[in-house]
Amino acid sequence: MLVVQGDDQAVYDFGPGHPLAPVRVELALRLADELGLLDRPGVARASAVPADESDLLRVHTAGYLDAVRYAGTHPGTVDLGHGLGTEDDPVFPQMHEAAAAVVGGSLAAVAAVWTGQATHAVHLAGGLHHAMASAASGFCVYNDPAVAIAWALAHGAHRVAYVDVDVHHGDGVERAFWDDPRVLTISLHESPRTLFPGTGYPHEVGGEDAAGTAVNVALPAGTGDDGWLRAFHAVVPALLGQFRPDLLVTQHGCDSHFLDPLGHLTLSVDGQAASYRALHELAHRYAHGRWLAVGGGGYEHVAVVPRAWAHLVAVAVGEPVDPTTAVPSGWRDYVAERTGRTAPGHMGDGRTPAPRAWASGFDTDADPLDRAVHATRGAVFPLHGLDPHLDL
Repeated sequence: MLVVQGDDQAVYDFGPGHPLAPVRVELALRLADELGLLDRPGVARASAVPADESDLLRVHTAGYLDAVRYAGTHPGTVDLGHGLGTEDDPVFPQMHEAAAAVVGGSLAAVAAVWTGQATHAVHLAGGLHHAMASAASGFCVYNDPAVAIAWALAHGAHRVAYVDVDVHHGDGVERAFWDDPRVLTISLHESPRTLFPGTGYPHEVGGEDAAGTAVNVALPAGTGDDGWLRAFHAVVPALLGQFRPDLLVTQHGCDSHFLDPLGHLTLSVDGQAASYRALHELAHRYAHGRWLAVGGGGYEHVAVVPRAWAHLVAVAVGEPVDPTTAVPSGWRDYVAERTGRTAPGHMGDGRTPAPRAWASGFDTDADPLDRAVHATRGAVFPLHGLDPHLDL
């Protein structure tokens, strides 16, 4: 198992007060280390090397790369045509180099998995899923998961599946492969009616030559552990079973948590950890065990992100952490010193998710969650030869 940790987590920094604070990755990796996960047999650590232009051009345009380079050397640049200099994506020094380092981390991770150097790889600083071919968006300058997927396709992968559990729609990755039948993108996110980026409706199913390869589960605001996991299990396993990818790439934004300041879902760390365990199992069942997991959103930097992503690392290592486990005292002391805040005492929130299986029945008249799931199954399952009314 490979864990990528490098300067990308520190230099990709939009500045003080921006929600995407680098400290969240630092604290997550430190917690994983304090739990002893990074010293387990078979776990290797790697530093990120910035992606070169040829790799970035797999997804982004040359003109956009030039715009990012220019902005990173000209403070105060406002380039709305390329999404730069906005409130979400303010310009910062060496922006190109920093964003390229994030992509380089995901490239190192996917290369290790695809070449067999590692079965699983985790890159917590990655997951910048909103970046478009020629524009920054939603705190994302370059789209590292999309570049990693494109790299895998160029190096022999026939089918790649991407599952995005961030509270926001994984629009940039979906758009990059909208017309490519080799890539299945599945995004479970808060409804675009109530949250950025305003896309990701069930009827958005992919381009004419790739219909059914874009899958969107738009969850009602307020959805918690049981509803979220019910939706996940009603959609994701069946589609992965039909698609049979050579590689599974997953994005693990943990802004679906009830404490997150930007989203409106109400998952716990316990529920998020359950999703990681499920994706790990699906990687082994349908993708030959090849699994690249990247980070993503998450804006409660102390109470949520470090615990959630430490669970992700633990699952990838093959040693899941019991949510009742006490948080190491050394990490709690470091949090107090580093942030002035009090860290959580345990690795979970004291919840025990118990989702109801889709096969037990559904109510699309009275239950908005069931309506959302049914809409996705109805839009996509027939395009894969699946009956949306049958449990698989």
